[in-house]
Amino acid sequence: MGATGHINVKSFRFNLFQENSYVLWNEGGDCVLVDPGCYSPKESSALKAFITDNGLNPKAIWLTHGHFDHIFGVAEMSREYSLPVWMSPEDRFILDKAGEYANGVGLKAPDVGFETKELVDGQILRFAQDDTFQVIATPGHTPGCVCFYSEKAKMLFSGDTLFAGAIGRTDLDGGDYDKEIVGIMEKLMVLPGDVEVFPGHGPGTNIAIERTTNPFLQPFNEPWEYDETDQNDICI
Repeated sequence: MGATGHINVKSFRFNLFQENSYVLWNEGGDCVLVDPGCYSPKESSALKAFITDNGLNPKAIWLTHGHFDHIFGVAEMSREYSLPVWMSPEDRFILDKAGEYANGVGLKAPDVGFETKELVDGQILRFAQDDTFQVIATPGHTPGCVCFYSEKAKMLFSGDTLFAGAIGRTDLDGGDYDKEIVGIMEKLMVLPGDVEVFPGHGPGTNIAIERTTNPFLQPFNEPWEYDETDQNDICI
């Protein structure tokens, strides 16, 4: 559990894919669930117990994208606390195929019988008077991938777009490597270096670390040719 500014964060690792689900809450106890991927009754109970034990008041569910490992618990949590679910409409087709994808790896189909509210690039989401996050559209892992950014709290929830030392895969339905790289470089790497990154899988990181060390964001894949005339390496 950690705190950034006046916003607290609790992370859970849920389901076969060790997906990071987050609870964000402020001093008044208002909270938001980001990508609740709880799969088993035990996992769902752990999330509910945390909310109850800390006297939290859930306000919404925010989804970085629609892949099944990030939505297993959405329907249950939405019903339990009467929560609106925010997601990019570009990922609606991902939800429609969630059962097929989950069954393909031996998991039960998630309940996708929940309504979603539309997320768009630049939108401001608020879960309390002074607690706001900006939606940053970063298509690539899926067409509707988004990140949630708080300039005030210096926090970025990056979903499966940016990881510690890696980026999201783009070989699944709707994936687009070029769009993902452009989004990361033009929208995420320009954020302040001390912005803490909370990814959809794996450990946390920050923008400075990824800007300087993430191998997927370095120009290592440029072809080079040695020019004997001037003894310089020339990029072609």
